Amino acid sequence: MSDIFEIDKTYVANTYNRFPVDLVSGNGSIIKDNTGKEYIDLGSGIGVTAFGIQDEEWKKAVIEQLNKIQHASNLYYTEPCANLAKMLCEKTGFKKVFFGNSGAEANECAIKVARKYAEDKGVKNAKIITLKNSFHGRTLTTLAATGQDVFHKDFLPLTDGFIYGEANNLQSIIDLVENNTVCAVMMECIQGEGGVIALNKDFVEGVYKLCQEKDILLVIDEVQTGNGRTGKLYAYMNYDIKPDVITTAKGLAGSTFGGNPIAAAGAISIISRINDELLDEIKQKSNYICEKLKNADGILSVSGMGLMLGVETKKPVKEVLSYLMDHGVLALSAKTKLRLLPALNIKMSDLEKAVDVIIAAVKE
Repeated sequence: MSDIFEIDKTYVANTYNRFPVDLVSGNGSIIKDNTGKEYIDLGSGIGVTAFGIQDEEWKKAVIEQLNKIQHASNLYYTEPCANLAKMLCEKTGFKKVFFGNSGAEANECAIKVARKYAEDKGVKNAKIITLKNSFHGRTLTTLAATGQDVFHKDFLPLTDGFIYGEANNLQSIIDLVENNTVCAVMMECIQGEGGVIALNKDFVEGVYKLCQEKDILLVIDEVQTGNGRTGKLYAYMNYDIKPDVITTAKGLAGSTFGGNPIAAAGAISIISRINDELLDEIKQKSNYICEKLKNADGILSVSGMGLMLGVETKKPVKEVLSYLMDHGVLALSAKTKLRLLPALNIKMSDLEKAVDVIIAAVKE
C-alpha cells in the first residue's frame, strides 16, 4: 500500500470513501497511478475536467493570468471576471452573474435570490419547492434543499423553508403551490446524484408555465449538467423554457473564488471552446455509448443526456466499478447505477475501448 494511503487515512477526515488508487499524472482522458498503470477516465473529476487532464489551452490561460495577478478580492475590478460574466450572459441571455466558490454556494445564492424576491413583494416566509431524489449541495441549507433523507441524516435540524415535490408529476407541484406560500421551484433537469434521471419534457415545461402564471421563480441547478455536458451549453436548453435563475460550477473550470482572476481565466478558456461543433460531437459520442450499451448483456437501462449517463446493471455497481478499475477504466456511481461523465473531448478511440470494457464488466 502506498504511503499516501496511510498519510491520507491518518490526517484527512474520512468523509468520502476513496478508491484505492493514487493518481499522479495524465493527459486528456488517460490517467496514470503511482504504479504507472493507465486508466481511461470516464468520470472527469465528477464532471469538472471538461477538456481532460493537462488541457493545454486551460493551462495557458491560467499560467498567463498567474503571471499577472492571482487574486484581487471583489473590492476591485479584474478583466477575467468581467469578460467571463459578459461571455456567460451573451451565451444565455441572462442579465447578471454572481461568482461564488462552489456549486453549493451558487445554489445558496439562488435560494437567497428567491427569498429576497418574495420579501420585495411583501411575501413573508415563502417556501421553495425542490424535488424528491434531488441533490443541491452539502452545506446545511443546500442539504435541506436536497430531497433525499440519506443526506439529511446526522445533520438535523436543517434550514427550514423547503418542501418536496415528485419528479415528473406536475400535479404534485401544483398541489404544493396551491397549499403553500411558494416563492420558487428549484430543480435539476437531470438528477445526477439521484441516479442520472432526466426530467420529462412535459413536466419541465409544465413547471415553467406554472411558475410564470403564479409569479414564482424557476431556478435550474446546472452544477453538474451545465457547460456542454448534455449536448447543449446548459441542460435547460434541451427544453422550451427560460429559467429566472441558473446555477453552475464543475465544468466551468471548477470553483471561481468570487470571480478570482485565475479561475475566471480558466473558465473563459472552457466556455469559449463549447461551440456547435463540440456540442455535435458530444451528441454523437452519447449516441454511440447508448447504442452500444442499451442492448448489451447485463444492462437493464441507460438514462441521462449527452455525456452525463447512468447505466443500470444487473450486477451490483460496486462489482462493476471494481472490474473497470482492474481493467483500466475509471467511472463513478449514482445510487445503484454506473455513472459516466467523461471529458467532453474524449478521443473516440479511448471511448470505444472504455465502452468495450464496460460491456465485459456487466456481462453475466
